[in-house]
Amino acid sequence: MTTVVELEIPADRLGADRTFDRVPTFECQIDGLIGDSPPLVWVAGPDRQSVREALEADPSVDVIASLADEQEPVGSGDDLEGDRWLFRLDFGADFKLFERIVAENDGAILSVRAEASTWSVKMLFHERTSLSTCHSLFEQYDFQVQVTRLAGIDDLTSARTPLTQTQYETICKAHELGYFDVPREITLKELAAELDVSHQALSERLRRSHAALVSAELTGGMMPTAIDP
Repeated sequence: MTTVVELEIPADRLGADRTFDRVPTFECQIDGLIGDSPPLVWVAGPDRQSVREALEADPSVDVIASLADEQEPVGSGDDLEGDRWLFRLDFGADFKLFERIVAENDGAILSVRAEASTWSVKMLFHERTSLSTCHSLFEQYDFQVQVTRLAGIDDLTSARTPLTQTQYETICKAHELGYFDVPREITLKELAAELDVSHQALSERLRRSHAALVSAELTGGMMPTAIDP
């Protein structure tokens, strides 16, 4: 099943950390990464000169060119606040390693955005096994990723659940077997045996699922979740 995953990565793990230190209001947006060429990046901040100087002083970024300001075509960068400018930037080794991990596991990076010292990345995978392998490599290389959304591409508009696939399947099974009925049709111990997990692991999974659902309902947004708790 084709899956879209959205995750967040600290800037000190992926790049531009020094830029955020110098310009805390710095933002940038990339509308897709194709091939090995340095990408076109929409950037925003207090003023163009401050942003450029911060980028040029950042060892994790090379400024290849400054191409346009916010008076130029506005088809991209529309999510950024205030004035924005188009740069061609060559990111450093950590960013390129991240790209390579995704590409070698048959993934595609759909969009990238950075603000408040955090990178937000949206990716597409045609196989969940590829996504799992990719996530394991992110952990291996200490990218400190935090998944904020996981959804099947066939139902992107309605797949707004904050639950991971494992949590969703657990909740569905618990509901099917009457765990949430009053009185309960199945005990936690019996449900754990049905799902072939330990009593403690199931209890923790259900608590995390409940917390995610309540938080999403109260905030109207999606809360960070792990891929496979």
